[in-house]
Amino acid sequence: MVAAHETTLRELLEGAKQYRVPLYQRTYSWTDSQLGRLWEDIRKLAEERVEQPSLTHFIGSLVLAPSPTHGPSVSEFLVVDGQQRLTTLSILLCAIRDHRAEHENPDHRDRIDQEYLINKYKPAHRLKLVPTQADRAAYEACLGATPQAGGSDQVGAAYRFFAAQLAAVDDQDEPMDIERIEDAVISGMALVSVVAHTGDNVYRIFESLNNTGLKLTQADLLRNYLFMRLPTRGEAVYDSLWFPLQKQLDSGELEQLFWLDLVHRNPEVKQTDTYTGQQTRLNGLHTEAEIEAEVRRFCRLGALLRIILHPEEEHDLEVRRRLARLNAWDTTTVLPLLLHLLDRRKEGTATSEQIASAMLHVESYFIRRLLVGRATASINRILLRVVTDMRKDLPVDEAVRSYLSVGRKHYATDARLREAVRSIPFYLNGRATQRKLVLQWLEESYGSKEPVSPGTLTIEHVMPQSPTAEWRQMLSEDLQGEESFAEAHEALVHTLGNLTLTGYNAELSNSSFLVKRAQLGKSGISLNREIADQKRWGRPEIHARADALAERIIATWPGPTEEAGNRSEVPWDVMNKALAALPAGSWTAYGDLAALIGSHPVSVGARLGNHSAPNAHRVLQAEGAVAPNFRWLDPSRKDDPRDLLREEGVEFDKYGRASQAQRIGVEELAQLAGMPQQDGSSQLLRPRSRHNNSLDDRFIEQLTDLQDAQVANGTVAVLEAWAAMGGVPLYGSGGETSCFLMARGKDHELGNIWPATIYPSGKFEIVFQHLSIRPPFDDIALREQFRQRLNELPGVKIAAAKLGLRPGFSLDVLVNAQARETLIEHLRWFYGQAVQPQS
Repeated sequence: MVAAHETTLRELLEGAKQYRVPLYQRTYSWTDSQLGRLWEDIRKLAEERVEQPSLTHFIGSLVLAPSPTHGPSVSEFLVVDGQQRLTTLSILLCAIRDHRAEHENPDHRDRIDQEYLINKYKPAHRLKLVPTQADRAAYEACLGATPQAGGSDQVGAAYRFFAAQLAAVDDQDEPMDIERIEDAVISGMALVSVVAHTGDNVYRIFESLNNTGLKLTQADLLRNYLFMRLPTRGEAVYDSLWFPLQKQLDSGELEQLFWLDLVHRNPEVKQTDTYTGQQTRLNGLHTEAEIEAEVRRFCRLGALLRIILHPEEEHDLEVRRRLARLNAWDTTTVLPLLLHLLDRRKEGTATSEQIASAMLHVESYFIRRLLVGRATASINRILLRVVTDMRKDLPVDEAVRSYLSVGRKHYATDARLREAVRSIPFYLNGRATQRKLVLQWLEESYGSKEPVSPGTLTIEHVMPQSPTAEWRQMLSEDLQGEESFAEAHEALVHTLGNLTLTGYNAELSNSSFLVKRAQLGKSGISLNREIADQKRWGRPEIHARADALAERIIATWPGPTEEAGNRSEVPWDVMNKALAALPAGSWTAYGDLAALIGSHPVSVGARLGNHSAPNAHRVLQAEGAVAPNFRWLDPSRKDDPRDLLREEGVEFDKYGRASQAQRIGVEELAQLAGMPQQDGSSQLLRPRSRHNNSLDDRFIEQLTDLQDAQVANGTVAVLEAWAAMGGVPLYGSGGETSCFLMARGKDHELGNIWPATIYPSGKFEIVFQHLSIRPPFDDIALREQFRQRLNELPGVKIAAAKLGLRPGFSLDVLVNAQARETLIEHLRWFYGQAVQPQS
């Protein structure tokens, strides 16, 4: 027998209790995707509980068994199932405790500890949650808020994730926001607690709760429900309405249709609640005629969704163009609005011209947000509320523009756009496909009569990401004051003014501007001919091009109404999110942060000197020294930040400079801040073949073009050794043809895995971020062993703090024969670990 009841985290953790994860359970393994879904649920629930305090959100079950050592003073349980979510929620409580203790009142530390995290007066059972042994040290570091908290292991990554989210949502104008988050976690997260009796077969219970097999989709469930309600009209309704609808939309699209229909009434409804939401609504209907009318309405909306998903079927040219563009942008949260717009036209309350204009405002909204570094901030919530919240007394296009213009929606004004295009690292924001679309649509705005196929084009950095001595000399002429070359380069290289489209990305790469100018001058792309007209390419030229592009953007994509004002300023919240996610044992520089948010190192320093920010002591000067004017915000603190950094694991030389190997650069900061990254696994193509000279041979061509013969030969030797041991080199489809060292393919039962990606431009990238979710390297001990092995190579020093990122080393290392053989030996070890049978 078992006892099952719904409970909350508060009820589970209050009192003298201990939940022990058995040693045979797998280690903690939640990644950003699961953490992100949980956080979004908690954030929404916290908002909803302001109006409905008793509202809860069900997050699953917890299967418990009485511990064999169950004692009289503490209730002890083994966690048979649900340890991942229980551990996650406990880590989140640690992050909330630390945030509130630092920013509100130190008393929150003891309160949260004693109520939910520890049994203060039971030293033998101090921890309320005892993770499996492999995770215990990392969890206790979070629990004790030691300098090692937030390390590069999975537990530390979860702690940093939540610390970053809390820093991002903490609004100084809203003192209760973090308290509401805590309340949602403690009282709003509902679980079913299944407690077995002593002697019960808990694994039989577990098996029944996790029964596998082909499950009905929500569309299947809704169809079954509808036709259950049509006992006499079912066959006729199916033949005349439902079957044609199923021919128009597949199962996933049908489910999407039913969710979109609910969103028009309730923007907060989750796609996972589609069936229950529709069932609740349809329970209010009582006759077969009413149910049949609903099916007929679904068919009408299905025909409109078909047009949205297949814009080529739209009859109006401008509506078709706007639908195609929003389709290419690839965000499902705009679908409720698009369905509403087409439905308005169908009902005769809006014209094709008006709905095309409304779609242009949405397109402009997306593009302007991307250009000012706000591509993703709250955008799902904003878009899902357009239909319910926009004004009903205006034409639909004016209503959409007005809604997007007011409040904190980041619809950038012309003034903010002009400023941001000069400084924001456009190349690090949004998805790669979206960045390319902006440049592609900019090119179309020139109205060239010679169309260029976008499929052959890639984004090119005119001033290269890895500058040669010639480029260094050119940019050095533009340095200002105490500015270093690295700071100037990082401030310019990823901005829109330095980017263009070309089909010759690999051929151009690190070439001098003289070579690039000649090649770009031959291009049929208007964006390139403007660059070719310049005699040099430094800061003045990049800024001038940024200014010209800003004016073209303003003319092409309309801005918000005058109600918007100019609220959008420097995205300090993005900086705080990156800082909160900095692993213990790492540091970053003022210039790195400035490049991330489109600011200046001096401005970053001034901000950190006068405003609270997470881990501000981990921000140093570029050479690794503490800034001379550094001071703690707490005037009572006089300790040297270097002492704290040493405790956290940062190494200093005899001159007091932090190790550059432990520095987190701008691209790694972008990863930590949650900016969407290119997913290499989606770009894998096929093994290299010596029987053709198409894409699979381009890697070798680019390698020999961009590197000297010794580097190219050393790299090829590593590839040959990888193939000899059983690995497969696979190649990417980007302008620079990257090479993935595949140990397992995607058809393997454990999924694909690769240890590294080689870039012809000169980087051997170790993909720890990818490995963290691929067995057996989801075990941090194996990743750490791999890191230590790689650090045996001369000239390679990868910091432990980067075990969750994608660090790398120069291909120059492979010139040394001993280093090359050592690397091959360690790759052979990796391959053996990856392909050995799993127990």
